[in-house]
Parts: sequence; C-alpha cells; structure tokens
Amino acid sequence: MHFLNHLTILLGLGLIHLQYGRSEALPFGSRIKEKTDEAANDEIKPNSSDGNEDKIPPKVAESSIDPQSPTISIRGAISAISKPTNSIVDKYFASEYQEISSDKSSPISTELKNEIEHLSSNTELKEFLVSVRRKLHRRPELMYQEAETSQVIQDVLTELDITFTTGWAKNTHQDVYPGPGGYGVVADVGSGAEPCLILRADIDALPIEEKTTYIDEYKSSTRGKMHACGHDGHTTMLLGAAFVLKMMESSIQGTVRLVFQPAEEGGAGGKRMVEEGVVAMAPPAELAFGMHVWPTLPSGTIASTPGPLLAAADTFEILIAGKGGHAAMPHLTIDPIVTASSLVMNLQTIVSRSISPLVPGVVSVTQISAGDAFNVIPASAVVKGTIRSLSVETLDSLRNRLNHIVNTTTTLHGCNATITFSPDFYPPTVNDEVLFEEFSTHVGELVSKEGKTRGTEPTMGGEDFSFLAEQVPSTFFLIGQGDGGDEAKHLPSTKYGLHHPHFALDENILPIGVELHTNLAIRGLKKLAAEKMMQIDEVKSDL
Repeated sequence: MHFLNHLTILLGLGLIHLQYGRSEALPFGSRIKEKTDEAANDEIKPNSSDGNEDKIPPKVAESSIDPQSPTISIRGAISAISKPTNSIVDKYFASEYQEISSDKSSPISTELKNEIEHLSSNTELKEFLVSVRRKLHRRPELMYQEAETSQVIQDVLTELDITFTTGWAKNTHQDVYPGPGGYGVVADVGSGAEPCLILRADIDALPIEEKTTYIDEYKSSTRGKMHACGHDGHTTMLLGAAFVLKMMESSIQGTVRLVFQPAEEGGAGGKRMVEEGVVAMAPPAELAFGMHVWPTLPSGTIASTPGPLLAAADTFEILIAGKGGHAAMPHLTIDPIVTASSLVMNLQTIVSRSISPLVPGVVSVTQISAGDAFNVIPASAVVKGTIRSLSVETLDSLRNRLNHIVNTTTTLHGCNATITFSPDFYPPTVNDEVLFEEFSTHVGELVSKEGKTRGTEPTMGGEDFSFLAEQVPSTFFLIGQGDGGDEAKHLPSTKYGLHHPHFALDENILPIGVELHTNLAIRGLKKLAAEKMMQIDEVKSDL
C-alpha cells in the first residue's frame, strides 16, 4: 500500500497525535542510540537552568505543554508504509551525471521531480505540516531559550526514526543575551558517508506582541513573543523534508545533514554551531542550503541571486555621559540630550559623505533614551542603532567612521561617550556564484510555480546563515508568500512584512519548502559525487 494511504488511515483513526517521549540528549558532536520502547520511557530529570554552558539543556516536562495546543505525530506511519520512491532514487543516482541545466529535463530527472512534488504536496502530509507549524506558532520562544521548540523537533525526528544530536548553539554571551542556549538539533539522513551537504532552518521567535487577526486557535499564547519572521514555517518545512528523505534513505548515496538552528534573531546561533563543528564533523559538509519566506514575492515563487543577497550587519549602543541638573538652569549642566540630538544628525553624513554613492550602506538610529522628568536635565543618554553593508570591508569603514563622529561630537559638547558593538556582527550572506549559476537556480526552476528562479536585488536585512556560507559553497533562497489569505473570508493577509505584528504565514507554501529542500538534497549529493568521480578520473589520466 502506498504510504499516503497509510497516512490517511492514521489520520482517520485519530492516531496522529504528539506524545512527548523522552529522547536522549547528548552534547553536540555525539550520536544518539536508536530508541527502544523501554529506553523511550526512561525518566530524564531536567538540569537546573543556571547558565552553565557545559550542561545539557533541560528537557520540557509534559506538564509544561499547553493542553490547548494542536497535537502532532506520525507514530506508526514509518513502519507501515511501502517505499515506492526508492526505485526512482536508485535510478537517479545510477544515471549518468549531467549538468543540472540539461539534467532537469531528462526523463529520470522529471520522474524524480514529479515524485518529490507528489510526496511533498499530498493532503495528508500538508495537514501534518500545518499542525506542526501551528503548534510552534502558538508557543514562540526567543533566542537561546527555545526549549519547547527543540523538544517538538526531537519528538518528530524520534518518531521518524532519525538519529540526532542536541546541545548545539550554547550561549557564549549570557551577559548580553539571556538564556543558556544549547537547543539546536542536528540530524543526519542517508548513508552516513561522504558526500555530505547541509539543509538549515532557524527556530527562534521575536519579542513582538502578536496582533495577527483570524488565528485565535493558534495565536501566540505568550505575551510579548511572536513568530513574526516565519521561523516556525522554516522549521516545519525542514521537518517535512526529513519525512520525505527518510522514505528515500536506503537509496541516498551520501548524507543530508538537517540543521535546526537557534538564535538567528541577533544571537549568532549559526556562528556558535559552526564553532561547535556542525560543518567539520564527519562526514564533513561540502555544500549548504537555506531559505526564508518572503512576503513581497507572490506565493509559490522562488527568488535568489548570485553573490551578496543579504547584508553584513552590526549593532551599536552609545552611552553619552554629561552632567545633569535643573531644567531651569541649563547653564549649570552638560546636556546629553542636546549632544545626542547633534550626534544623530551627524551620523547621517556617514553614508552620504563617507562612502561611495555606488556602495550600499545603512546607518540607522532606532532608539534614544534619556531622562525621567520634565524639569530635570538627565546626566546621561543612550543612543542605539544598526549599521549594514554588503561587504565586511564597508561595514568596517562604517564602524570606524561612526567611532570617529561619536568621539568628536561628544567631545565638542563636553560629554564623554562609550560605544558598544555586538559581540558577533553578521557577515553578508553571499551565494556562491558558480554553485548558483550551475546548480541552484535550476533547482529553483523545478519547484517554483513560475518555472523559473526570479532574480532579486540584495536586501539590507541580516541573516546568520552567512556563517555557513563562509565555510562552504552555499545558496540562500527566498520563497514567496505574499498572495495568501483573504480578510474578507476571515483569513489573515500574508502581505505584512517580516517582523510586523500582523505578520501571517501562507501555509500553502509549506509543501514548496519541503519540495525545494528535498530536491536540493538529492540533486546536490549527486552533483558532489559526480564531481569527485571527475576529479579521480583527472588524476588517473595524469598518471
């Protein structure tokens, strides 16, 4: 029986539910053992959350799960299904390698494309994806605090019988960001041998009060926290890809590394995982792929560009120290507010007068704090903001110029200044040009509803997928979601921008993310294997 029929039966019998089994948590770099029923029932006591980096992150107790949250599971589905995809995958890996620009139209490539599309978009799997995504949406967690999100990921992987490791992305800057971290999850699917590539999804939410309408049944249940950047959708897409890839596992020649990464929203969780060995661990990864939902693109479209796609980014906080006093006697004070006002204006000259007009750059002041009373000139003021560019070199130039203007402006007004930058600035997210032109853009064409990968201008948003892209050739995609919803039918519009309190995800694009991940994985492994064989042949011919 085809696995979709089995999944339909499970749904119909009410067997699709989430049981929060205990999965063995190990430090990063180690592998968990396959679970038995006895081991799954072993009690694991949560560690105390005292910020000790060396401790394994605590597991989420069953009592902490919101009883109103939708339940999810694929319990029993894997053991019951047949695997009709394997013969297609076998034939694809056995077929002669061609450049993807030619290969995408070959009969076996078309057969593989159709099978992946069929698996990714069937109704029952989509219902599962929506259930997962809504559960994650209802329980958003900020960077380095994603305990329950991590547990949901682990539970799904456990039911898929996919081994994984936990404890990734420990917070090394707890003086800056609250939370111990260590909630990243890494899973390998395939043969466990080379070649290897990475599929990555971010998992954290934002400190935003959700105002999205018409989603009361799964609206954020935590005040002041919201999945306003679509990371719940990204996580769900990668879990869906895990399901499809597991079906193909016995035929996969190589290893697909699934990286569920915490702390993207400013905490450089991607950098932590690179430092901890997510790329270098055996088998070492040779390529990496990521994606992000994009409200300004039509739903179902795919866009990207070779070279820089997203900006290098840093934050700054400037403490201006003056001399406070009575507002009626300003001559006896050194006013930090006047100094801050002058500074904000002077900072505007950095981009307009210090860098070439042909070079992208941003200096934005986003917060000014000073004073507590209408009749008191405060002793200090704080100015916060961000600098951004499409290269590390330009970012360094912006940072140096900002330092100079802050010091000269505050000195001119008789104040002192202390400048603090982020402990981990983000480099630009750069799509490898050769990989993009020869491979990635063509895979996007296979999945996009338009049959093409749209070109797009770089954006000045930051993304810590960039730390992976610094290590191995990579491509980051944008998946359009701007056409979803209909407020006249009480369905939330999906056109609101990222980080907006009314942001809503177009759930119809979840299968597209699954399909794109899966195609990148299978076709990317074949590309790597073929390139290695060509290198061997070249060496032999030189002997």
